[in-house]
Amino acid sequence: MGLWKFVKGAGKRLTGRAEAAEAPSAEELNKEIADLGLQAEGLEISVEGDKVTVSGTPVSQEAKEKVMLAVGNIEGVAEVEDAAEGHDPVFHTVQRGDSLWAIAQKTLGNGARYPEIFEANRPMLSDPDKIYPGQVLRIPQD
Repeated sequence: MGLWKFVKGAGKRLTGRAEAAEAPSAEELNKEIADLGLQAEGLEISVEGDKVTVSGTPVSQEAKEKVMLAVGNIEGVAEVEDAAEGHDPVFHTVQRGDSLWAIAQKTLGNGARYPEIFEANRPMLSDPDKIYPGQVLRIPQD
């Protein structure tokens, strides 16, 4: 369990939202999770201000981490609280000048392992070259 910080003004803008600074509703976040095809069974999403809480019993650690990233990397979300069962995820916040190769070198000890990070963040990432500063990525663990 932990509290993860996200860049409130960065991230994906949900369709039909005029106010970028306004946090999305739980219903909007659940729709985004479903649209991405993520396994959210057993998880509950709640929103209070710009903080999202993910609670419940996920089908897997990977599913929990992907749901946390999907909601955290939405414009208007500043924090995601992990109140779900399982262990703490390992995340990396993209800095200016980062590439998946550099992130893999730093976090996994070998830049050539960047495809592992790319796959760990699909479907939120569609291309390994399309990352942006402030984006939070999941770092797979052995």
